[in-house]
Amino acid sequence: MDAGGAFNLLVSDRDDAPELIDVHRFTHGWGKTASLALRHGRTEVIDTYLDHDRITDGDAEPMIDAAYMAWRADGAAGHVSVLIAESRDDVTELNNRARADLILDGTLRPGREVDLNDGNRAGVGDTIITRRNDRRLRNGKDWIRNGERWTITAVRDDGSITIRKTGRRFGGPLVLPAAYAAAHVDLGYAVTAHRAQGITTDTAHVLVEPTTTRENFYVAMTRGRDSNRAYVVLNRPDDHAAPHPSDNPDATARTVLYGVLQHVGAELSAHETITAEQEAWGSIAQLAAEYETIAQAAQHDRWAQLIRTSGLTDEQAETVIDSEAFGALTADLRRTEANHHDVDQLLPRLIQARGLEDADDIASIIHHRLAHATARPAGSGRTRRPARLIVGLIPRVDGQVAADMRQALDERRDLIEARADAVLDTAIRADEPWTRPLGTPPTDARGRQRWHLHARIIAAYRDRYAITDGSPLGPIPEGTAQKIDRARADAAFRALTGPQHRDQQRPTQRLARELEL
Repeated sequence: MDAGGAFNLLVSDRDDAPELIDVHRFTHGWGKTASLALRHGRTEVIDTYLDHDRITDGDAEPMIDAAYMAWRADGAAGHVSVLIAESRDDVTELNNRARADLILDGTLRPGREVDLNDGNRAGVGDTIITRRNDRRLRNGKDWIRNGERWTITAVRDDGSITIRKTGRRFGGPLVLPAAYAAAHVDLGYAVTAHRAQGITTDTAHVLVEPTTTRENFYVAMTRGRDSNRAYVVLNRPDDHAAPHPSDNPDATARTVLYGVLQHVGAELSAHETITAEQEAWGSIAQLAAEYETIAQAAQHDRWAQLIRTSGLTDEQAETVIDSEAFGALTADLRRTEANHHDVDQLLPRLIQARGLEDADDIASIIHHRLAHATARPAGSGRTRRPARLIVGLIPRVDGQVAADMRQALDERRDLIEARADAVLDTAIRADEPWTRPLGTPPTDARGRQRWHLHARIIAAYRDRYAITDGSPLGPIPEGTAQKIDRARADAAFRALTGPQHRDQQRPTQRLARELEL
């Protein structure tokens, strides 16, 4: 875990702070290196875990089942294993399930039981975890520590329990009073990452949510000597009204884990908090989201009117406008216009090309037809004009919009361009590794301006998608929107690097052709 608050500020601002660099826990050499990369949030480590088959992804219930069954299999094979979940509710449910199964298979025998803090009950043979330090409860050098796991060896008439360290065959037992057990003891088959600190096991099985912090992920994925496996939850059904990280329909293990490694949960000093807030709200990711939200509101009536006059029946038109896919469709109409297509002429032709009478989702079908027909800018060869994009990525809003909306859009456009310039200039001054493959700016004014325009597209792409590794564009993304932006950034990169890099560019060029950019 990271230092917090003022202490973290001192550590980060000094170059003589001591740091633990030797890792002794892991059986495999790659695990030691990967653990340090996790600690520092280096996103390339995701590929390391994927290459070693340590990551599984899916919806919430299948992932909970997969993690639980893998934990059960390890236990049956004689391994000391821990199951780590993000929420207390999941932990309580998993503990209850584990204990019920252990009773059913005869590992635990029903007998005298005590009530625990988490609402479960425990008896002889159960694994528990203590949640409060108490030096008065001791036997020799052993005393009760927060986060340690124990096995119950006896339940006394007065409700107190006798315990021994889990996995230890020898050593004197300790006695926990009934009041301590009721207030500060949980079942210990599954734990949260906070409770997992200090635990060392043979294997660990970790449920990862889109809301997991980097610190919790690091702790959870460094408990097992032999193996640490992540079960990444892509979608958890919920009735939340506000946007939620699991709302992304294109989420993959890679994209979720990328977000996790960017999600720093350590306590910040006041100065760091202000800096972090300014960074988040001034990022191109935030500014682009604001621009697109304003654009959707500013052009809603225009696109709705276009839909109503495009050849659909009144009922079909209202169905499209009320559809959840209408927002994506209007974003594509804006992209189409930025690529110099005449949407007022094109959309009616696409709608009338084939019937829509039996379509279940008319908006999605129109969206698909539009995307297929307009993936490239209008024109060809010398007549083709470059798309009207802010910093080479974000389609501009054209046409008539209300004056206040136009002002808000122009303000965001200027902020996005200024931010891209600042990110690039800062990276060049700091000699960040990703800037080196871009080469040196030409000495003539025109060449230098051209170099800067291409380089800032790459800087904007990195800022929009929080790319942190040393290569200019980072790993190949899996989400469609980011793939499109990456292909645009790659075109800028190829314009800078010239033909000498052509062999290395072919995979991304194929990606661009697949996307028909």
